[in-house]
Amino acid sequence: MILPATLVAMPVDAERAAELRRVKWLATGVLATTLVIFIASKALLPLHPAFGFVAAFAEAATIGGLADWYAVVALFKRPLGLPIPHTAIVPQSKQRIAVALGRFIANNFLSPRVVGDRIRDVDIAGWTAQWIERPTHARSAAQRTVSAVHQALQATPSAEINAFLTRRTRQGIAAVPAAPLASRVLALLWAHGNAQALVERLITSASVALANNKETIRKKVSQRSYRFVPKWVDGMVADRVISGVSQTLDEMREPNHPWRVELKAEIERLIDRLATDPEYLARGEELKQQMLDNPAVIGQIDAMWHAIEMRLNSAATSAAIADAIETALTSVAARVRDDAEMRDRINRWLRVAALRAVASRRQEIAAFIRKVVENWDTETLIMRIEMQVGRDLQFIRINGTVVGGLVGLLIFSVSRWL
Repeated sequence: MILPATLVAMPVDAERAAELRRVKWLATGVLATTLVIFIASKALLPLHPAFGFVAAFAEAATIGGLADWYAVVALFKRPLGLPIPHTAIVPQSKQRIAVALGRFIANNFLSPRVVGDRIRDVDIAGWTAQWIERPTHARSAAQRTVSAVHQALQATPSAEINAFLTRRTRQGIAAVPAAPLASRVLALLWAHGNAQALVERLITSASVALANNKETIRKKVSQRSYRFVPKWVDGMVADRVISGVSQTLDEMREPNHPWRVELKAEIERLIDRLATDPEYLARGEELKQQMLDNPAVIGQIDAMWHAIEMRLNSAATSAAIADAIETALTSVAARVRDDAEMRDRINRWLRVAALRAVASRRQEIAAFIRKVVENWDTETLIMRIEMQVGRDLQFIRINGTVVGGLVGLLIFSVSRWL
């Protein structure tokens, strides 16, 4: 018997195929032996009546063996190629077998009750934490993760990755309302005092710039003054301007300065209008769209992702990412190990996720199994079934031969006694 290449590719399949052939030859050999014994015992019957018992056993054994051979062969093909009804059952029932197999697995292995019972007491989080904490496991997992990312990047053309990421980045930015986001950011900065600190730095910078540019200011005032105005008057005006601005900047350092109070009120109004005013909302979306449509912005986004890709492909970055992943895995594993409440929460979440996945995908899995079986050619289907149960079927032939012989011997003995 020649097996399909797909079934002998694996060592285990080759071993099963060899064992199946051996048992088939054994069952056929037992049947042939009983037939030879029957012929010989019939020939020797005139020499001694005891050969009648041997012949009775061999005759019934041969009949039983032939009947079981027929039954086993009829499962997979037509015995002797004859078009006998109700034979070649498996090939003719391939579609029914596919549907029944998919339904059987879905109903008996993937039902929520069965899955729930199996995973109810499984400490998945604890087991995972213990596995990660074993020597080299966290490092191995981190390196495999980085390697998978690299393989994914290498398998996909760089231009396609950059185009996809650029497109998704623009879509993500476009989906975020601009004005409300600006309102939240500004409110957050103002609430934490960052804006006040910025005002202080602006005042300081303005004071320093004013002190460092006094001569420039004097020249500007003189250039813009009338010709008949004396230079000393221009200088005095410029000094008074510089002094007044400097004094005002110093006064603005006080938190309660009227200008700062007014600035605070104006910023708070701006925060509110950015979040609620239709005019500001529309203007924010308009500015955002103009920014996203700007070729320079698109080029910057694309360049950013290209730079990130180059960094990810570098050995130093890969090692740093692997170290970070290893550290994170080790830290999380230690916390999960020591925190029973966290383990319980994770396990509950995993159980719920598994049950939801099974409940929503059970029929899809059944349909997938059905399609796989339906796509097998007849020879492959027969061989896959024979590889699993063929050995037992051949022993049924052997048992049928022996049991048939014993029953025949019993009947012959009873008939002689009666």
